[in-house]
Amino acid sequence: MVETGMETGRSAGSCTPPMSARRPPGGADGACDLVTVPARQGLEAVDILRRGAGDAVGPVLHDDDRDLLGFLVPPGTAAGWDVPGSTCTETDGRGLRMPAEPPVAGSDWLLPPGDTEPATDPAVLRAALDEAARLLAALDNCR
Repeated sequence: MVETGMETGRSAGSCTPPMSARRPPGGADGACDLVTVPARQGLEAVDILRRGAGDAVGPVLHDDDRDLLGFLVPPGTAAGWDVPGSTCTETDGRGLRMPAEPPVAGSDWLLPPGDTEPATDPAVLRAALDEAARLLAALDNCR
């Protein structure tokens, strides 16, 4: 995953379904872009997305070594992604193909392909990341 350079607290979590239950993330051909965020903000965003209406969150990677979460989003998202504190892998609209197994050593699926939507809607993710940042800032200011 791509580092954002932000320091965050440690958090862990992963689940891996049997291989037979997995489907490739992204579009019908498995294409996707990847938005990476600090794990602390990403975990809050996952909670926000899962509390929202419907299945708004797609597969999410947790990179234990870099303390990041990676949200799979539709191909082409990187072209217009500008959320502070996050990075979206540029694929020039060709889409990054993600295997059913976590693609990075030291990473695990927090929400694996097959248990979620094929990809997270970028507008919904943006709103959840903004809300998570506000919640964490308020929490940090209370300390």
